[in-house]
Amino acid sequence: MRRSAAARTSLAVFAGLGLLLSACSPQPEASAGKTADGINVVATTNVYGDIAKTVGGDKVSVTAIINKTSQDPHSYEATAQDRLAVSKADLVIENGGGYDDFLHTLVEDSSIDAHNVLNAVELSGMAHPEDEATGEATPAGSAEADDHAHDHGGFNEHVWYSLDAMGRLADDLAERLGGLDPASAATFTANAGTFKSELDGLAGKLTALKSEAAGDTVAVTEPVPLYLLADAGLENATPEGYTAAIEEGSDVPPAVLKAATDLVASKSVRFLAYNGQTEGPQTEALKRAADSAGVPVVDFSETLPEGKTYLQWMTDNVNNVSKILETNS
Repeated sequence: MRRSAAARTSLAVFAGLGLLLSACSPQPEASAGKTADGINVVATTNVYGDIAKTVGGDKVSVTAIINKTSQDPHSYEATAQDRLAVSKADLVIENGGGYDDFLHTLVEDSSIDAHNVLNAVELSGMAHPEDEATGEATPAGSAEADDHAHDHGGFNEHVWYSLDAMGRLADDLAERLGGLDPASAATFTANAGTFKSELDGLAGKLTALKSEAAGDTVAVTEPVPLYLLADAGLENATPEGYTAAIEEGSDVPPAVLKAATDLVASKSVRFLAYNGQTEGPQTEALKRAADSAGVPVVDFSETLPEGKTYLQWMTDNVNNVSKILETNS
């Protein structure tokens, strides 16, 4: 049916008025901490990035700054892209303990709420206050040295190898995410609970291994996996000066290097825990000594192997230790 010119004019006026009213009406605002892609989370490594994804599910968008086993976190330098990612983050996960100062600096230069910055070392409860404040290790031989301290005294900042510490992180992560997205808080809590149940299963396997280990010793190129090895009942026998030099990126004194290679060559350790991400001539020398003596070499990286989740990675680590202890017991 054809309308008259007057009718068409009236309709046009009403349509225009409707558009004007629509434009002037208040529009619904996006909830705080959320974008179309979800809550923006920036993590220092893909280890923490994966845990964030496990707890946050499809409600989070995760950026892991260090995400390859070819990268050495100890010597990493932040890029402009990293700075941009942190500036847009709703929540940041850092390791702390002096491990990733580059990220801490980016956080301090950003406007992110301090409540939404998770420090894994602080949450673990394993560091002393002075360690948390300065990021420095407790002096070797100190009376206050933590039971889990590496190298016979200094604080071991590699807390992601502590299953208990990662359970605590998951709980706190669920709480912070729930604050940013209250409607999904119950989901975050449930996801953290499922994650912790898996960790409990792995912790049970480590406890069972203690009877196989019976206080036996291991050698390490770096203290990276010591929390996990200690939970399996194994003790670190590596000369303190060796691991300290490797971590600092300095040369191992010749006498200390000889002591370390002699230790492995004597077959007095169950295996050599090897970190390929800080590989160099002096770690390779220890690996050659182990190979020559028939001592097993077990790889323990600092970041997730490609295609693995945190739980899969830790399961592999526990299984690798278990196979050696059961074979050589």
